[in-house]
Amino acid sequence: MKYFGTDGIRGKANEFITPNMSYMLGKSMALFKDKTDKIIISRDTRVSGEMIVNNIKKGALEAGIDVCDIGVYATPILANASINHNCIGIMVTASHNPYYDNGIKIFNQGQKSLPDEEAIIENVIDNNIDLSGVTPGKEIVIPSILDEYFQLFSKFSDYKNLHIGLDLANGATVNSALKVLPEFVENYMLLGAWPDGENINQDCGSTHLKNLQNLVYDYNLDLGIAFDGDGDRILCIDDEGEIIDGDLLIYIFAKYLKEEFMLNNDTVVLSKMSNLGIIKALKALGIEVVQTEVGDKYIFQALEEKNAILGGENSGHVINKTLLKTGDGVLNAWFLLKILDHYQVRLSDLKKEVTYYPDKLINIENIDKNIAKDEEIVALVENYRKILGNDGKVLVRASGTEPLLRVSVSAKTEDLVDMIIDDIVDKIKSKGKGE
Repeated sequence: MKYFGTDGIRGKANEFITPNMSYMLGKSMALFKDKTDKIIISRDTRVSGEMIVNNIKKGALEAGIDVCDIGVYATPILANASINHNCIGIMVTASHNPYYDNGIKIFNQGQKSLPDEEAIIENVIDNNIDLSGVTPGKEIVIPSILDEYFQLFSKFSDYKNLHIGLDLANGATVNSALKVLPEFVENYMLLGAWPDGENINQDCGSTHLKNLQNLVYDYNLDLGIAFDGDGDRILCIDDEGEIIDGDLLIYIFAKYLKEEFMLNNDTVVLSKMSNLGIIKALKALGIEVVQTEVGDKYIFQALEEKNAILGGENSGHVINKTLLKTGDGVLNAWFLLKILDHYQVRLSDLKKEVTYYPDKLINIENIDKNIAKDEEIVALVENYRKILGNDGKVLVRASGTEPLLRVSVSAKTEDLVDMIIDDIVDKIKSKGKGE
């Protein structure tokens, strides 16, 4: 794909994602009239979001599509709306990236766009489309969208006994999380709740957890919860100040759902980045683990194939179909509060049920991502995989959303992890310089 990566289109606003690209993408909606006569569109808090939305709207209206613009709201709200109203949803966001980037995610009835759909859109972006004779669409209002989403929280009770820190990443959850929070939690403290268009994910949110750790420690909170820029991810800080990643959240959710006879086929789906300790702990509970390539589209595919309802990635993108068909940081946060209330334990107590394997991740920037496919690199990785067997993992992959290579290694000891990852990284860098 020329424009679409693993999670929609993403790049620098006004350089890669230009007004014209946005306009052409809107025009391409003419080719999806058999699936929808309207689109719903939303965005996060980036300063460039309004420009991109306005140009998408302009193109879509010319294409004869009605457009409902709900403004700044989290990706899961947009996805839920596209399900309920049987239409395409377009989310303008670059998720956890810095403010100068932006992106476009497309949902068709709650499911992210498929490769064949993306190919159609790319063709229009590059080659235009004839819209002569098309009756323009109109801007519309669908009043029920937000009420339909907030109704999903009706299954939760209040958690007045918990003291919580909440980091909204100066992003799209500033509206959704702050609407429901006071109804369920009496004692809370906020970070990243004051977006200015340029401070999204800046020293806050799920990719910058230090300030939330300090908040939990300094004020003796029960836990901290952090979202990413568009609100589809969640990471946590436990009462001991330790990070609870997506893998551990999935373990906690799976344990609870299995006990409540709600875990379809006693199966969860994880990516190849998941820690081996999590996999072994899940298997000890009698839960089958299916592992996929990195990327939520692969998680979704495996969930469908296995008729499973729970899966995700250690980055905090958790799909919990008992709540919603797609990942939702805020709903998953409230689900975690429900579980803590159910067990009457602290988050650190649940963490102790899992023994993590030492692992390490190194991002190599400013390098040709094709080196990941180099024969010598592939052979080196395969050799270490054979050595580690079932007691370790080695992964080298190109990021689908950023210009870098990721090298991840897990093994029984930190010394072994360091030795393997240093060897692979040194080899990759030497290739990058040209041996």
